[in-house]
Amino acid sequence: MYEQFYGLEERPFSITPDPRFVYLSQRHQDALAHLLYGIGRGGSGGFVQLTGEVGTGKTTLCRLLLEQVPEKTHIALVLNPMLEPRELLRAVCRELEVPLDDSDGSLEDLNERLNRRLLAIHADGERAVLIVDEAQNMSRETLEQVRLLTNLETATDKLLQIILLGQPELRELLSRPSLRQLAQRITARYHLAPLGQAETAEYVRHRIRIAGAARCPFTPAALRTLHHVSGGVPRLINIIADRALMAGYAEETDRISPKLVNRAAGEVVVGDEEGGRRRLTGTLSLVAVVLVLAVAAGMVWSLNRMPEPPADDPVPTWKPVLDAATARDAWRETAALWPDVDVELVRRACDEQFAEGLACHRLRGNLALIRTLGRPVVLRLTEPDDALVLLVALGERQLRIRQSGQEFRVPADAVEARWLGDFHVVWPDSGRVWRNGDVDPAIGEIKQAAAALADRPWTGAVGPDYDDEFETWVRGFQRRHGLRVDGMVGPVTRLYLTAPNDSAGGDA
Repeated sequence: MYEQFYGLEERPFSITPDPRFVYLSQRHQDALAHLLYGIGRGGSGGFVQLTGEVGTGKTTLCRLLLEQVPEKTHIALVLNPMLEPRELLRAVCRELEVPLDDSDGSLEDLNERLNRRLLAIHADGERAVLIVDEAQNMSRETLEQVRLLTNLETATDKLLQIILLGQPELRELLSRPSLRQLAQRITARYHLAPLGQAETAEYVRHRIRIAGAARCPFTPAALRTLHHVSGGVPRLINIIADRALMAGYAEETDRISPKLVNRAAGEVVVGDEEGGRRRLTGTLSLVAVVLVLAVAAGMVWSLNRMPEPPADDPVPTWKPVLDAATARDAWRETAALWPDVDVELVRRACDEQFAEGLACHRLRGNLALIRTLGRPVVLRLTEPDDALVLLVALGERQLRIRQSGQEFRVPADAVEARWLGDFHVVWPDSGRVWRNGDVDPAIGEIKQAAAALADRPWTGAVGPDYDDEFETWVRGFQRRHGLRVDGMVGPVTRLYLTAPNDSAGGDA
């Protein structure tokens, strides 16, 4: 759209990974060096831990790492760590080409087979490395199984080097006393911080240059503003910079000003968990949002109250329902939850994480987490490939899903067999982000919601001022629930604040 206007051969700020656009700041280079060091250490064992906020470039570094691994290195890459210990072992065995056709599937058998394979790799003078991405989502039991893998060794060498990649919550997880044995085996740690102001400017110029432009359309002041509103997070830089170029094209201006950057930041929501420092405007106030949620409450709150059916209750055939699940149907059924919401609005909210009056947040968890959130969610199934289905109610043994205008009861274990923990939660929200120094009557409503929590409620005044004391409380709330700790109240923090069970997002 704007490429020709700014002399670009392609869009420079696509969030789709492209090796040509990779920009390695000094901290990214240091992080990559740590990872390569971990692989190159061979039989010395121990863990290497890399953490960083969402969008700081951990996945990009992982791709670069895989391109630069030394010869004769066998890599086992686990991208979905939300596995039980036995499932994790099976995944590692598959990655390292361990034959499992005649395996009985027990932990003992899987460990024995993996040990034989690692011994063979070691005997050939080669090395084996396990890389676990999004490791903060691993259960304590699975982390303990990962620790036990370091016990596979010869008299002189460890047989498996392990690299853990994850969000900052991984550091908090490993600080727990129950995991101290694992933490003691971490021999190298690196935290990937967001880009600094100068690095942000160089990052933008680099991508503009790779995209073919002779000069950068962002003024120096605009680049400083872009760093401020994005917090230096590369993914957010891409989203906001792309919107700013679109706005500049619409106004036919060849220079991107701070005003355009601020406007672009105000048009996108990347949730407080993404480090958003944006004041976002919307048509609904927080009070209106609560009223809208109340209208939908008959179905929304039923997530926690679905009665178990009698044993002789006829149940429609559920397998064809799951087999026929599609993204189109799931988004359409989700849109039907609220009046005057169309399917395109829902799609846009979940693609961009915000649309006018509607928010969408992608999470990983289990049914217990969904129960605590107390809202309908869209589950991403593995079979059919990347199919979606709307879950509207939860029982202990059965779930209720909605498809093609009808509701169906489905055994919980049948859904979980096709579901690896990914889901979207969609809810009405104004998109506003409140921060320290703001004064607004709606902040008093937020404080009232916070004061009503059962666990560690807000005990201060419930006036309209967002002061230091309330910011400290918000940071504690975000830390307890695994959110980005930025001290601001935006859509995602509000989602957790208004959950029926205020333990939402804990260790689930």
